[in-house]
Amino acid sequence: MFIQIIISGTLFLILINLILNLRYLKTPSVDGEIAQNPPLVSILIPARNEEDKITQCLETLLKQDYPAYEILVLDDDSTDSTAGIVKQFAAKDNRLRLISGLPLPAGWSGKNYACHQLAKEAKGDWLLFVDADTTHVRYMLRSVMSLALEMNTSLLSGFPRQIAKSMLMKIFTPTWYFIIMTWCPLWWMQSSKKNMPSIAIGQFMLFSKKEYWRIGGHESVKSKVLEDIWLGIQVNKNCGKHVAVDLSDVVFCEMYDDFRGIWNGLTRSVYAVAEISVIALALLIVFAFICYLIPFYSLWHEHFFINGNNPVVAIVIIQIASIYLMRWMADRRFNNNSVSSVLLHPIGIIFLIFVVANAVIQKLAGTGINWKERLYTDESSADEHVIETDSNKAI
Repeated sequence: MFIQIIISGTLFLILINLILNLRYLKTPSVDGEIAQNPPLVSILIPARNEEDKITQCLETLLKQDYPAYEILVLDDDSTDSTAGIVKQFAAKDNRLRLISGLPLPAGWSGKNYACHQLAKEAKGDWLLFVDADTTHVRYMLRSVMSLALEMNTSLLSGFPRQIAKSMLMKIFTPTWYFIIMTWCPLWWMQSSKKNMPSIAIGQFMLFSKKEYWRIGGHESVKSKVLEDIWLGIQVNKNCGKHVAVDLSDVVFCEMYDDFRGIWNGLTRSVYAVAEISVIALALLIVFAFICYLIPFYSLWHEHFFINGNNPVVAIVIIQIASIYLMRWMADRRFNNNSVSSVLLHPIGIIFLIFVVANAVIQKLAGTGINWKERLYTDESSADEHVIETDSNKAI
């Protein structure tokens, strides 16, 4: 009974944190206005073997109703038709320019070096880094620039809508946002009078150009596997203002096509978190198991069916109802409207626990991870060296 009371109290605090996060989180508005002579924005897209996604990304970006922007795409040694597709668009619209990436130097991760090259070529006063698998509504740029200028941010990032087409992806994909929104006190981090760290998601990162170079840009995190987390840390370390917003109405992303993609993609993300603290990550596994899975096990356990009048049963049912309520609230906010995804929430949590465990094991073993046909290891970070792998190891 004591353990169940502790779990219930913890879930209540998590629910309060989620409510405050959802209430505080700002959303770019379709009515966002920009003053006359708006600043030039450079939209920067690192692209490596993105022939399946780059067309939709460019089509939506070239239709923006913001009056002053350029688009730069860097082809990072693609082996598919990515460069050819971008050239076709560039031939029809002089706002778009293709850059051929230079060979990857020692000490750099691939995406970081691609973004560094893009930033050096950019002419804008603001730098918007977006992934090639994103799509955007017509008023995206106007609305986020209005918000960034209003809030005087160094870095604006946030939560795009994650598009999941298969049932498998609908179960697993929303779980990541659920964990972030229930565990991170964003409402406190972003309302504090002191500059506090926030959430940065690499699919969409908008910097003031002046602030980007002041914190050292991507060069300051050049060897990091997951640049977004570390760039957010750099902003905070250098006393910049870092804000996360709800982008689900203006930016959409279809990251993964299958189970292998989401497994490897999330492993990469968690592996980067493990660079900060393996112990903290291991404790989070335990925390997730206790709070989000034990209630389901307790209800299923034969003891509760035999002792139907046991008051603990009522407590466990309230716990499960709270978990489902929180999952529904988070999914509804980010437009993940799948009833089956909510109902199968425990499977998503189990999957995430296995992903975290896998990343921790790889980190402790020093085997590193593969990403975009490149192998990143602890030795790579320490010696500032990145190893190229065979294409059949691509993820």
